Amino acid sequence: MIQTLSDALAERNYDTLTPVQEAVTHPDLRDADLLVSAQTGSGKTVGFGLAIAPTLLGDAETLGPAAAPLALIVAPTRELAFQVTRELGWLYAKTGARVASCVGGMDMRDERRALERGAHIVVGTPGRLRDHILRGSLDMTGLRAIVLDEADEMLDLGFREDLEFMLGEAPEERRTLLFSATVPPMIATLAQHYQRDAVRVTTLSDKGQHADITYQALRVAQQDAENAIINVLRYHEAENAIVFANTRAAVNRLTARFSNRGFAVVCLSGELSQAERSHALQAMRDGRARVCVATDVAARGIDLPNLDLVVHAELPSNAETLLHRSGRTGRAGRKGLSALVVPPKLAKKADRLLKTARIDAEWTTAPGADEILRRDEERLLADPMWDEAPTDTEAEFAARLLADRSPETVAAAYLRLFRSRHSAPEELSDPNARPERKERAPFGPSSWFALSVGRDDRAEARWLLPLLLRTGGLDKDAIGAIRVQASETFVEISEGAAQSFEAALGAGGELEKGVTARRLEGAPDLGRPPRPRRDDDRDAAPRPKPRKPAAPAGGNASEAPRPPRAPRPAHADAPRAERPAREDRGERPRPRGDAPEKFGKGPAHRGPKPGGKPAGKGKRDGEDRPGKPGGKFGAKPSGKFAGGKPAGKGKRDGEDRPGKPGGFGKPGGEARGGKGSAPDRKPAGKPAPRGNASNTSERFTPPGKSAKPRPARASGKPKAGGMQPPKRRKP
Repeated sequence: MIQTLSDALAERNYDTLTPVQEAVTHPDLRDADLLVSAQTGSGKTVGFGLAIAPTLLGDAETLGPAAAPLALIVAPTRELAFQVTRELGWLYAKTGARVASCVGGMDMRDERRALERGAHIVVGTPGRLRDHILRGSLDMTGLRAIVLDEADEMLDLGFREDLEFMLGEAPEERRTLLFSATVPPMIATLAQHYQRDAVRVTTLSDKGQHADITYQALRVAQQDAENAIINVLRYHEAENAIVFANTRAAVNRLTARFSNRGFAVVCLSGELSQAERSHALQAMRDGRARVCVATDVAARGIDLPNLDLVVHAELPSNAETLLHRSGRTGRAGRKGLSALVVPPKLAKKADRLLKTARIDAEWTTAPGADEILRRDEERLLADPMWDEAPTDTEAEFAARLLADRSPETVAAAYLRLFRSRHSAPEELSDPNARPERKERAPFGPSSWFALSVGRDDRAEARWLLPLLLRTGGLDKDAIGAIRVQASETFVEISEGAAQSFEAALGAGGELEKGVTARRLEGAPDLGRPPRPRRDDDRDAAPRPKPRKPAAPAGGNASEAPRPPRAPRPAHADAPRAERPAREDRGERPRPRGDAPEKFGKGPAHRGPKPGGKPAGKGKRDGEDRPGKPGGKFGAKPSGKFAGGKPAGKGKRDGEDRPGKPGGFGKPGGEARGGKGSAPDRKPAGKPAPRGNASNTSERFTPPGKSAKPRPARASGKPKAGGMQPPKRRKP
């Protein structure tokens, strides 16, 4: 190891290196790219500081004048970037290194001036570093090493594009070190693209996570979640503690609650400015604050001295976040406690999180008020002040105090003074106790009053109740049931308050303008028939189905009731073989040759209807039907119609159609099928012969024209059944 770095570690009382620090400083990995995974609190910051030292210093012990940066350290959050800056500052202090920071939320002009003066190591967040590169204030040409700290967190926060941009701008011959608590597939892909034969280094053990951290899952009642946090803080009286919540609103609420209870508390969330966040962390380091309420912005990389307690006020979303939150304590060999507050509804989720994180937690309850008071007495008796000899002034005051008061009185007063400096503990409910339902006592004798407003007047019990209380001078317990009907509302009032209510109404009985009340002789008839008991439901008659109302005169015929269905014939239930023939039943026999088939299959069976339309081409099955006079397939009349126009050419299919003497169906024109009287709808020409609908190769040939030859199919066989698809025209 380089001597200047070794001296810096000795001044910080580093006797031995952690496993991850020993692994990355191995001589065989001096010039290799590294992909390192280690648990939180294992000394990764000092580890990569030692790992890049040979690349920056070579065989020298000090660095030359600062110019373009030699190393770039990228961190996901501002707090972690500032912490890395402080750690590398004391580690490289004897080498003469200048460390600069580029962090979002700080003045960019100050950062630019610092970069112009020169820096050996630059630490920053992805967004701010990219801005400096694009503006030309950060020179990447002299980089020898790039370190991505908490790389998995940066990818989760959406910094993948910024990281790829910076790695693409850096020289190809630089070293790239990726430090991450876990190595998901995205990290492996990033390492594959931007590292050269990276060496995988891991110090994670399969035995368990965070051996120096004790986990507790505290069962609490749903309404006692925040009270349980207060008791946990009071019971342990940790020098530094962090309470994690999931939202900013929860952070603000808990901060106000703890402040009102006398805790020295600060908050940390994304809505605070960078200056406020820095002041909050500095207050924790200086001892001016002992409790920090934070979102997951403080779950990574934050290293607070003497942080002994982590409380999860709300359960994290996944096991990885649970590990990172808990990793704020138990760092560098110290012991710590991580407590999860678990209401009954979240017990299964907490169990899944602990199993996924491979953590064995102790399931217990939050400390109660009696336990906290006993713990106060133990701390009072264990205070080292008892072992110090009193001074002359203190001895003189003690003598006067004992002469005036008894020793028991002095000791009790001292205990009360000690407890007054701390928040009072909360009384907690049994987490396994079910909430008791309060049964309403019987209302007792009462009288009924009828109000002149009902459902038709938009009357509701929620505005009638305060009206009765205000105008009638009643108590809420004096009013029983309120039944809103269509035009009236019935109110039940206790017998003792009925007289005063009636007296408050006066002679007119008016509650307010437009609302009057009158007293009833007995209980009102609400028009609700009694429902049969459950045991009698099977014997109860079924409800008749509602009938459709008859259609009004001149109304829609579809709304009229259906006619009664004809009775089912006697032979319908007989077997098919025993049924009589259609002729014996008085029905017309079905023709055998022209049996109805599906469209496109089987021969056509329908003939021309008397007085129907002339022959035309079938729209669905392609069959030939009797044609229209003057139509496309029917016989054309020769010559002109009397008084009409000469035959013109069709607009759509190019056929010749008879001219219109002022419209079809008019005198002098052609009788068109479908309009006029029955004789007018008879076809003028001979019906056209039918075609076979099942054989689509047959086409109807108009009289006087020869059939056009059809080209043979490629297979030589006509397609069986169905319609032929239209052929595309050649361009």
